[in-house]
Amino acid sequence: MKPPRKVQVVPYQEDWPERFTKEEAILIEAMEPDHVVFHHIGSTSVPGLSAKPIIDILAEADSLYLFDEAAEKLRLADYESRGENGIPGRRYFIKYDSNGERLVHLHAFEKNNPHIKRHLAFRDYLRVHPVRAAHYGNVKETGARLFPSDISSYIAYKEKTVLELEKEALDWAGIRE
Repeated sequence: MKPPRKVQVVPYQEDWPERFTKEEAILIEAMEPDHVVFHHIGSTSVPGLSAKPIIDILAEADSLYLFDEAAEKLRLADYESRGENGIPGRRYFIKYDSNGERLVHLHAFEKNNPHIKRHLAFRDYLRVHPVRAAHYGNVKETGARLFPSDISSYIAYKEKTVLELEKEALDWAGIRE
């Protein structure tokens, strides 16, 4: 049985954009770059925002078949395939370090999937609204202190704030769901 996932939220790290760029280069090497666009998303993509030190990457592809086809190359680049992992129309991969800690989450969608706009709007909204980003960071830090080894409770604790921010972001971006 796997030990419970620890919840670690740390202050913003200046090297997170560089870590994204390095992973993007690895992914481009494994994929057909003419058909895939990579975006740095999640809290590590928002300057100043505290986050779990895991780089989230969103990939837009002409077809998810490209990821199915590249699964072996991605595995050789240390990405573990998790299939849809609870979100229909997604391919999800995790990259771990040698200690089994998560380094990267890769979320792949076909172009025009509504999840793409949602993720990008959330990121962009927090980038231009630092007060809201700081509020979110405080919620995450509190959740990590309250639930240091219970990822499910941590996620539940911050869910209300995430949903509020997501609604604000979608309204701000003019996206109607």
